Amino acid sequence: MGAPPFSTAQNSDHAVLLLHGLSSSPLELRFLARFLAEEGFITHTPELAGYSAGTGHLPMEQWISAAVAQFDALAVQYRHVSVCGLSMGATLAAAVAHQRPAARALLLLSITLSYDGWAIPWYLFMFDYLYYTPLRSRYRYREHEPYGLRNEALRSKIARAMQKNEISEVGPASIAMPALHEARRLAGSVRNKLKGIATDCLIIHAIDDETSSPHNARFVESNVGAAFLRTIWLDDSYHMITSDNEREVVARECALFLRESAAASAASNNPAPVVSRALARRLRQLASVAGKA
Repeated sequence: MGAPPFSTAQNSDHAVLLLHGLSSSPLELRFLARFLAEEGFITHTPELAGYSAGTGHLPMEQWISAAVAQFDALAVQYRHVSVCGLSMGATLAAAVAHQRPAARALLLLSITLSYDGWAIPWYLFMFDYLYYTPLRSRYRYREHEPYGLRNEALRSKIARAMQKNEISEVGPASIAMPALHEARRLAGSVRNKLKGIATDCLIIHAIDDETSSPHNARFVESNVGAAFLRTIWLDDSYHMITSDNEREVVARECALFLRESAAASAASNNPAPVVSRALARRLRQLASVAGKA
């Protein structure tokens, strides 16, 4: 599928599978992938058949299968494999973590279980009905300002790019109705599986997210089965938090959480023995006797 190669971080045993948003490309995660690689993690940002831009349309079950296959390929090579996703990619990442409980950490960036942000048109709910009409193959939902960006300079740049191309560093210029239909199916499936996800979980969401409201993050926070859970709220970004004003904050927090999750795992796998003072004294006596024998 022309996926970018694995990063060349040296001496790393922790790989991160990065999943971009719906009908988009790995460009959305370029800054985060580069940051994590510089921090010593192996990063992989694949294109997925039927999900990524220019790869056609497939049922969401095949999106999950393709992402799980990418996870499994990494798991063969590295001790720790974490999954990170942006927007609908975060929803897909949660589906992967549900099927692969061995995932070290789950990073959910602007998770989208409902398209309910303040910039979403009121008529979007009608798409599920239109999907079963001849309009299914002709209608496309076109992205519009603010393009997920609070940063006005970057927003202007993206607006120009959207006019020239079908894809930009913050996503596609338009999304086909079949893709939206499958995305809604994926979100519904993940909603019902959150309690079964015990993977260490980081949620990062903008309080002004115009695509997926904070309700999405709060729902995950209240229902996910993770024992190690952290939620971070951003106040100077919109939906595309890996490109907007706080992208460095997002990258740093992701790297920190990945390290903490791996460290906690190492500690739990190699617990320090608990020895009473009396037992320690007896062990020293035995060692002394053995030394004199």
